[in-house]
Amino acid sequence: MSLDDTDRRILALLQQDGRMAIKTLAEHIGLSSPAAAERLRRLEDRGVIHGFSVSAEPRALGYPMQAIVRIRPLPGKLHAVQKLIEAIPEFGECDKVTGEDCFIGRLYLRSIEHLDHILERITDLAETNSAIVKSQPVKRRLPPL
Repeated sequence: MSLDDTDRRILALLQQDGRMAIKTLAEHIGLSSPAAAERLRRLEDRGVIHGFSVSAEPRALGYPMQAIVRIRPLPGKLHAVQKLIEAIPEFGECDKVTGEDCFIGRLYLRSIEHLDHILERITDLAETNSAIVKSQPVKRRLPPL
């Protein structure tokens, strides 16, 4: 799927401000508002843009810590572990991966004790290895356009 320069500029602008008004977007890319709206609609129709979301600061919500957790289910427990992970709301995201571990997740935490409490729920079904996040030098971003 190829993107032209205008499509790339639209994506870059919306990544900075997903609530940008069509009129403002149009001004930045040098198109009329109807043309910008049509471009945006086509990006959605092609599946390039699949939604708009809110980004919240976990600390402001009472979660001052984050941890990355590698999870290796015990034999025969893969599906049970996946369901458990899906049911734990502190998992902000989780990827199913190849290699020794089957899952790598990001947990939002109130404390180390909170981490212990969550991991205790998983240890009957899987081995875990966790690391506390000190900082995030690269935030989630689009792939190169």
